[in-house]
Amino acid sequence: MAVTPCDNPRMSFPSLSNDQFLRACRRQATDYTPLWLMRQAGRYLPEYKATRAKAGSFMGLATNVDYATEVTLQPLERFPLDAAILFSDILTVPDAMGLGLSFAEGEGPRFAKVVRDEAAVAELAVPDMDKLRYVFDAVTSIRHALKGRVPLIGFSGSPWTLACYMVEGKGSDDYRTVKSLMYSRPDLMHRILEINADSVAAYLNAQIDAGAQAVMIFDSWGGVLADGAFQEFSLSYTKRVLSQLKRTGVDGTDVPRIVFTKGGGIWLDDMKPLDCEVLGLDWTANLGKARAIVGDSKALQGNIDPNVLFAPPAQIATQVKAVLESFGTPHVDKSTTGPTHIFNLGHGISQFTPPEHVAALVEAVHGHSRAMRQSALAKAG
Repeated sequence: MAVTPCDNPRMSFPSLSNDQFLRACRRQATDYTPLWLMRQAGRYLPEYKATRAKAGSFMGLATNVDYATEVTLQPLERFPLDAAILFSDILTVPDAMGLGLSFAEGEGPRFAKVVRDEAAVAELAVPDMDKLRYVFDAVTSIRHALKGRVPLIGFSGSPWTLACYMVEGKGSDDYRTVKSLMYSRPDLMHRILEINADSVAAYLNAQIDAGAQAVMIFDSWGGVLADGAFQEFSLSYTKRVLSQLKRTGVDGTDVPRIVFTKGGGIWLDDMKPLDCEVLGLDWTANLGKARAIVGDSKALQGNIDPNVLFAPPAQIATQVKAVLESFGTPHVDKSTTGPTHIFNLGHGISQFTPPEHVAALVEAVHGHSRAMRQSALAKAG
């Protein structure tokens, strides 16, 4: 039975038994490097495919609170991951704006209406959040179903990433349509992005009110922009979202904010001042160099190449060690804050990934990161 958010602003959820992920977000020392995976609830799991078949469609799955709860928990039944992430889609916000989101099998998302001219932009507005009630109900249902096992991450697409789909109407290889609008009518693009930023902020705040313990902004397509354009059309609107986000969740604790820009490693100097706790990196970035640039201002998240998971388990373990050691000596002093790392993929997991290889990845991350801490403590002692 789905649990609906109640009117009480402090909903009663079970206490958290594994807080390693949240500790790392707060730059506090952890017992090992915590791990979760982008798209961890997804098509690489046969049980996900079975639930999706019952739901009849992707949107049928995402809009059903019980199904969304079920698939969010599926990877946690298989693997000792350190966080759950809400099962939803980054395009729910423009769908609530009336653009008509659908998913054709094997084709990805598509909008019935596109936003490419003054008339279409004039119709845009921050949507009524009640249209996204199914998302918030799912957040609350998942929090209860987790029973405090691990924290729950809520998320949204970034204003720029949402705009890419809204203008293109679907995914794109070259982003020709959205970039043409951006260069020829920057005024219209800025208007779209302003509305998107305010919508994303309202959406994430509602997820926080429903029980999300951390929130993540996926700037999936920020990296397709030119230098200068990234700062103007993507980063500035991510800042606008962050400036509006609630800092305290329904538990009365702080809610860490994560920003992930695919292809954004070249702009770490620009992202370092962001008002967030964690920066996510794709596999093209070196964690040690990122740590040197960002310093102690942020935790880092990432960043193994998802295709490593197609290698045999022994090679997966070798690559895991390389990523952990590229970050460097872990922070082990529990009396202070310091540089921390959350292990993740550099982007979403492939649907073709063997689940047993994910198990090998999780075991390698937890095992080697514990050994690194034991070594660091021995040297400190």
